[in-house]
Amino acid sequence: MADTQPTTQPGRSAVAPLSGLAMKRRGPVAVWLGLPIITFGIYQLVWYYKIHKELNEYDRRQNLSPAGSLLVLLFLGWTLIAPLISFHNTGKAIANAQRAAGLQVTCSPAASTWLAFAFGINVWYMQRELNRVTEAYPGATPGAQVPLAA
Repeated sequence: MADTQPTTQPGRSAVAPLSGLAMKRRGPVAVWLGLPIITFGIYQLVWYYKIHKELNEYDRRQNLSPAGSLLVLLFLGWTLIAPLISFHNTGKAIANAQRAAGLQVTCSPAASTWLAFAFGINVWYMQRELNRVTEAYPGATPGAQVPLAA
């Protein structure tokens, strides 16, 4: 019976290196203050959906639901606790993305949560931390294939 294991040379792996799709760099102040004011808050919901989608495409090992995250804010925002949990989980996902980019993790899930009480500045904070991941791949356009470090 033939061996079905792939043959590799010693010291080489048969598994392809991890890769994902580059995320879009956005202005933290525009995301936090400018565009939500112009769109009466709608942009912030769109942004929240988009960053979850991009985080999911960047590192497929993360099991994120962009629609689920958005629905938590839309339908459970009145509970206060559900959005805080969602912000905390988003902070963890951003920290994991920083780790996958080979960066020192600077995103704090706690800060992503509690800064919501300071004029919603957690949006500025999360976008600033996401931009660190995009800066790890200079010249990469959004949606381009990029290698993951970890």
